[in-house]
Amino acid sequence: MKYTVGVDFGTESGRALLVEVDTGREVATSVYRYKNGVVDRQLPIPGPPISLEPDWALQDPDDYVRTLATTVPAVLADSGVDPADVIGVGVDFTSCTILPVTAAGDPLCRSERFRRDPHSWVKLWKHHAAQPEADRINELARDRDEPWLGRYGGRISSEWFFAKTLQILDESPGVYAAADRIIEAADWIVWQLTGHEVRNACTAGYKAIWSKRDGFVGNDFLGALDPRLRNVVDEKMSRDLRPVATRAGLVSKEASRLTGLRPGTPVAVANVDAHVSVPACGVTTPGRLVAIMGTSICHIVLDDREVEVEGMCGVVEDGVLPGLFGYEAGQPAVGDMLGWFVDQAVPPSYHERARAAGVTVHEVLEADATRLRPGESGLLALDWWNGNRSILVDAGLSGLLVGATLATRASDIYRALIEAAAFGTRAIIEAFRAGGVQVGEIVACGGLPDRNRLLMQTFADVTGRSISVASSGQTPALGAAITAAVAAGSDAGGHGCIDDAVAAMAHIAPIPYQPNPAWTSIYSDLYAEYVRLHDLFGRGHDAAMGNLRVLRDRARLMAV
Repeated sequence: MKYTVGVDFGTESGRALLVEVDTGREVATSVYRYKNGVVDRQLPIPGPPISLEPDWALQDPDDYVRTLATTVPAVLADSGVDPADVIGVGVDFTSCTILPVTAAGDPLCRSERFRRDPHSWVKLWKHHAAQPEADRINELARDRDEPWLGRYGGRISSEWFFAKTLQILDESPGVYAAADRIIEAADWIVWQLTGHEVRNACTAGYKAIWSKRDGFVGNDFLGALDPRLRNVVDEKMSRDLRPVATRAGLVSKEASRLTGLRPGTPVAVANVDAHVSVPACGVTTPGRLVAIMGTSICHIVLDDREVEVEGMCGVVEDGVLPGLFGYEAGQPAVGDMLGWFVDQAVPPSYHERARAAGVTVHEVLEADATRLRPGESGLLALDWWNGNRSILVDAGLSGLLVGATLATRASDIYRALIEAAAFGTRAIIEAFRAGGVQVGEIVACGGLPDRNRLLMQTFADVTGRSISVASSGQTPALGAAITAAVAAGSDAGGHGCIDDAVAAMAHIAPIPYQPNPAWTSIYSDLYAEYVRLHDLFGRGHDAAMGNLRVLRDRARLMAV
C-alpha cells in the first residue's frame, strides 16, 4: 500500500493527514496549534512591547516549520507506516498570506535588524490594515480602465498580494528594500521542504493579479502606483509559475531530518486551502458550488467559460482544476462571528447549562435556536463582523443587528447570525447567476458542517438548494494529499491525473441536507429585507459604518 501526506496550514493551527492512495482512507492525523497564533495585539518578542494598530493580523513563520516538525513525524509514528511507502507530500495554505525573505529564504523577522518591525513578519490572509493601499490600486485601475479588474469583480481587497506589498513599501521601505523575495507562505513552506523556490499559479491568479493569458499586471501600472514598485515582479517575485497537482521538487536532506520523510520524496506545488478542497469534495465539473465552511467561508464554482461576476475574488483559468475556470467568492467571518458571540455576548446561564450537560455553549444555543421558526425572533443581521469580501469587497464594513428588544434572547441572536451568514451566501449565489455562472447543488466541507446541523439546514433553506457534505472532516489536507498523489505519478503508485485521484480518494456523505420549501418561502421575504440593509450600508447610501470606524481609530490614537 502507498500513501501520501497532506499538510494543511490554517489560521490557528496546522495539521498533517496520512492517506491511502488507492482508497482515500485517512490513516492518521496530527494537529499542531501555533505557538504564537494570530498576532494582532503585539509582536511575540521579548523586550519593550511592540503594539499593533487596528486591523493588523500577523503570524510567526517558525510556527509553520514547527508544524512540519511536529505533525509529519507524528502521523508516521502513529500509523506505523514505513516512510518508504510515502510517495508524495502536498501542502495548502491560507491566502493571501505573505512574508518578506532573503535570497536564501530566511524570513526577515528572524533577523535582529528587523525583528521589531511588524512589516518583517508574515501578513496573514485577514490582515486588513492594507485597505488604503487596496483603495489606491482600485482607484488607479478604474482610472486607467485596466482590463484585469473585471476578473476580480471590479475591486480587489486589502487581503491581496499587491495591497500588502505596497503597505510594506509605504510604511517600512527598509524592510521592502531588504526583502530579496516577497512570497506567499504556501510557496515558502515548499521552499523549506525542497530547498528551492517554486511558485504556484493558484495564489498568483487569485491574489496577485496574474492570468494564464496575460501574465501579471503590467510594470507600467505598478510604477504608476509607486515608481519603486515598478519592477517588483521581476525583482522580488517570479514569472515562473507552476500549475496545480504538478511536482515542485523533492524532499531535501534537511527537510527529511525535520519531518521523517525520505529524501527524494516528491513534493507537490503548493495550493490554497479553499481551492484544494474542491477535488477533495469530489467536484471536478461545472455547476456545483463548494462551500468551505470554517472561521470564514470560501465559495468555489467551476465553469468552462470566463465571465465577469460582481464582487468575485477572482476567476482564474486552471486555477482550481486544469481545463476549467475557477470562480472564487467568500465571507470573511462565519465561524469567527459565532465564536465572537459565544465568547463575548452570551449570558453566564448558557455557559452553566453547557457545563452541566457536558456540551459546548454552541450546542446549547443551537438546541434553543432550532426551536424557532424563520422570522420568529424578529431579528435580522448583517454578517460583516470581519468586513465584507463578496460581493462588496469592503473590509471597512461592520456587523449589524436589527430588531432587538428587551425580550430578545441569546438564542434568538445566535439564530439571526446563522441566518445572516446564509443570506450572505445567497447574495453570492445570486451574483454568480446574474453573471451567467450556474449554481446547482452545494457541496460543503470544513469544520462547521459536522458541528452545527442548524447552520447547515438554514443554509439549505435560505438558498433553496440541496447541500451534500464531504466525508472527510479535513478536506484541505485531503486535497493536498490528492495533489501529492498526482505529483508522484502512477509509476510510483500514485495517480496519472487529477480525475483518477479524485475518483479513488474523495468521498461524499450519503444523505444531503434538503431545503424545506415552506421555510424557503419565508426566508425569501427575510432575504429581501437583508438585501435592503445590505445595499443601504454596503453600497454607499449610508456612511454610518465608515464614520464609526474613523471615530474608533481617532480615539485609539488619542489613547496612545
